[in-house]
Amino acid sequence: MKRSEINNIYREAKNCFLSHGWALPPQPAWDITDFGLNDFANFGLVLINLAEEIEYCEKLMYARTGQTTPLHTHKQKKEDIICRHGRFALELWNGHPATATAGEAFEIQINNTIRTVANGVELELSAGERITLTPGIYHAFWPTTKDCIIGEVSTANDDANDNFFVDPNIGRFPEVEEDEAPIIQLLSDQ
Repeated sequence: MKRSEINNIYREAKNCFLSHGWALPPQPAWDITDFGLNDFANFGLVLINLAEEIEYCEKLMYARTGQTTPLHTHKQKKEDIICRHGRFALELWNGHPATATAGEAFEIQINNTIRTVANGVELELSAGERITLTPGIYHAFWPTTKDCIIGEVSTANDDANDNFFVDPNIGRFPEVEEDEAPIIQLLSDQ
């Protein structure tokens, strides 16, 4: 990604957060990623680490129509994903999609209630709704509205070592081409 693109995306995301009443903390930790695919329009996500503690993490995320967070899982992290503005859809698998049976039912917690869903079937959440994802549940997600604000509350977060993508070509952080001065420092810049 070009630094100029990152700067523009930062402005866009910040404006979305503020226009929907999300006051950001002083000096939040920004993470703008194209998952190493150099295609932010189709595979992009903006994340802000609001709290990064040993026991827990809280994030605020921004995505716009057409962007997918690729199918992945975590071996350690348990997370609640919450729709804060707009709507977003998820594709869920109870195990790696290469070995799990498409359409096979499994249980997951949605809005504090156990529900039965099926491998590979799309599920949509509206503002205020939440889903609890445990280690081993593969998930991809994308907005179904113009833009979407997504919250995450999780156990300890380790973006460098606890993201396992189905596509082995996907990375967690972008390669950055410095074509202008940065407005903010990204987590991947550190």
